[in-house]
Amino acid sequence: MISLLHTALVVIAVVLFLIIGIPVSALTWLVGKFNPDKREEMNFRWVQSGFRMVMFLTGGSVKVIGLENIPKDRAVLFVSNHRSFFDTVIPGSHLPNRTAFVAKKETEKVPLLRDWMKRIHCFFLDREDIKNGVEMIDHTVSLIKSGVSVFICPEGTRNRREGTLLDFHGGSFKIAIRSGAPIIPVTQVFTGDILEDHFPKIKPAHVTIVYGEPIETAGIPIAQRKQIPDKCREIIETTYQKYAAESRISGAEK
Repeated sequence: MISLLHTALVVIAVVLFLIIGIPVSALTWLVGKFNPDKREEMNFRWVQSGFRMVMFLTGGSVKVIGLENIPKDRAVLFVSNHRSFFDTVIPGSHLPNRTAFVAKKETEKVPLLRDWMKRIHCFFLDREDIKNGVEMIDHTVSLIKSGVSVFICPEGTRNRREGTLLDFHGGSFKIAIRSGAPIIPVTQVFTGDILEDHFPKIKPAHVTIVYGEPIETAGIPIAQRKQIPDKCREIIETTYQKYAAESRISGAEK
């Protein structure tokens, strides 16, 4: 019963946040008439504040490792494993620079939420539509070239099994190849503990997110390009096993 009330509180808070966002969007629109760059920054920080609110209300904690690996002077492609709905919320709550997310097409059906996602240049991907996939790559390459980082989960769908990874779709990595952006492997550990493992209840959980060292893509030979998806998958899998084991040991000691 307590968990359901907790979940209801989070949902109500999100709805109120989106409603409050209506006048905020009017303000950022007005600012954009005089300073478009300021509008873009305000939009992202507003969405980020919403992510932070949600994470606070879950009652859990997030251990962030490797933020220093994110370049401060150029946009990157973040490539993450995908276990939970919160795999966007968690990094979105603390990423230092403007970042757009590639989300599933169904998210576009949610009123107000879709509007804010569009304002920070997120792309709604229909993985069954080849043309839509091409549009996604074009859109995200343009974003990176304009200085906005992109966050994508190349597994394509949420993994139902903790501790495993699905195959990585190679198309996701074309974003980095075509834009010349470095890739940051992102490993998220135990995010399914927040919601998916006991859906629809939200519970406090202790999760870890690790940002790996940049993988440069500019100017590398074609043969090496083809190895990038497997290389990223291996890094994320190894990192996951390391920090999952540390979390279990820490939990046992408590």
